[in-house]
Amino acid sequence: MTQARRSYHHGNLPAALAEAAARLAREGGPEAVVLREAARQVGVSPTAAYRHFANHDDLLHVVKERALRGLAERMEAEICAGPRLADPAAEALRRLRAIGLGYVRFAISEPGLFRTAFCRTDKPAGVTADPSASRPYQMLTEVLDELAEHGKIGPRRRPLAEMAAWAGVHGLAALLIDGPLARQPDDVRAAAIERTLDMIIAGICQAD
Repeated sequence: MTQARRSYHHGNLPAALAEAAARLAREGGPEAVVLREAARQVGVSPTAAYRHFANHDDLLHVVKERALRGLAERMEAEICAGPRLADPAAEALRRLRAIGLGYVRFAISEPGLFRTAFCRTDKPAGVTADPSASRPYQMLTEVLDELAEHGKIGPRRRPLAEMAAWAGVHGLAALLIDGPLARQPDDVRAAAIERTLDMIIAGICQAD
């Protein structure tokens, strides 16, 4: 009896299938997440897998949530990598930049999971398919609220600022992994990241 089948009898099959599906996503993006293949890797029949995941989108949604958690963890790691600043406004600006840098670096290091985190699926019953409800988006919203409280973002500029920042950083990430920036030398890519973050932060952090 394989370890996978022992795990199934102990009630761990959903977790094992989700882990296998996450590996598929890491290697090939959302298109690689196939329930039958995840079942094969775990060592159970497709019928057993379908007892826990009703369809492909059901499993893919679980992988999307895992990918979004991984993205949030990378953003948090970037925040923790730098020294905390004593001035609250300066600290919020530092964290905003770290959040953007973590977002882009996750995309570069985990392109398959990054693509999966934002792929489209049918909404499974009882869960939200809205990435804006995710921890990465909440982290961005929280730091922008702090900047507004410290007077770095004017009241009329604060509404939808997270969407503008998200669009800018996500667009950069997409260009770096799937667009023309993917073929540029490392120094050009690094400069593009720094310059884009500079412009996004400068554009958001203005008085009315």
